[in-house]
Amino acid sequence: MKKYKYGVVARFATGKKVFGGQTIKTRNFTDELENHVGKENVFRGDTSGWQKKPLRLIKNLLYSVKNCEELVILPADHGVLVIPQLAILLRGFRKTKLQYVVIGGWLPEFLEKRKALSKCLKKFDGIYVETQTMKNALEKQGFENIVVLPNFKQIHILNENELVYSEDEPYKLCTFSRVLKEKGIEDAANAVKAINEKAGRTVYTLDIYGKVDASYEEDFEVFCKNMPEYVRYMGQVDGSKSTEIIKDYFALLFPTYFYGEGYPGTLLDAFSAGVPAIASDWRYNSEIIGSDKGFLHQPNNVEDLSALLLDLSKDPEKLNSKKTACLDYANTMRPEKLITIFAK
Repeated sequence: MKKYKYGVVARFATGKKVFGGQTIKTRNFTDELENHVGKENVFRGDTSGWQKKPLRLIKNLLYSVKNCEELVILPADHGVLVIPQLAILLRGFRKTKLQYVVIGGWLPEFLEKRKALSKCLKKFDGIYVETQTMKNALEKQGFENIVVLPNFKQIHILNENELVYSEDEPYKLCTFSRVLKEKGIEDAANAVKAINEKAGRTVYTLDIYGKVDASYEEDFEVFCKNMPEYVRYMGQVDGSKSTEIIKDYFALLFPTYFYGEGYPGTLLDAFSAGVPAIASDWRYNSEIIGSDKGFLHQPNNVEDLSALLLDLSKDPEKLNSKKTACLDYANTMRPEKLITIFAK
């Protein structure tokens, strides 16, 4: 029977076009792992629909612990209640290493009141979290197997001579994430509207990109009908084209207050396009953006966001001066560099 170095059991949604963060990270991680160690050394076990087909999940886990040196899981918040325990149980006394690559930033809080799950995860050989702040929080809970592995994606990074500088009104803004109220979509639009109405002219425009969350479709449709023409929904786009789209914008807005935010892929998109981010000071955004790659505002606060945008419109060089730092950072986050943190 064929033996593998890694068995990745996760939600690949094979054959489907998916825009969800879990599937995107699973595919990006596994693609780069295959690039690093060879496709022939990686087994893929798809957990899509595992709640309806639990036997397929068990089969993939069992196959991996029998035939792979290391089992890698990437569960979401529902899967983490079941899959790690199954992995420990099925491994038994085998020498298969167990690795957990975390998606998003919710795990530290999730484990605070789940002592049995924490005990299980402490038996894993490695838990790979997206930020240093997450690592610190879990180590305070007694974990000794935490490694920082930032989010990454296979994405085109612009050269410095391709940077686009915006110096005149109207300044173009965009959002590039799942379209959901908690992602700050309405805050972004309302901030732009407030500035333009107060100025009596179009200081900013806003283009909204991304898949509309199913739970938000009706509300978003009503919201769009009440927005002025300088706020537009641009639909879904292929993620591989993100830098080509974002590069022409003055800034990327990310006024999120979504509970599970970790290391958002949209920030990688922006930095790879040499476009600074204007984001909420929420979860781990301050760690990722710092002071050199964008600006932070108070979460869920349209007035604070409006004031920041108004200030930047009066002195766009404050933002334009950060563009090269965005590219420099993006180059340090190349997948072929970061995968070595895991594969070593």
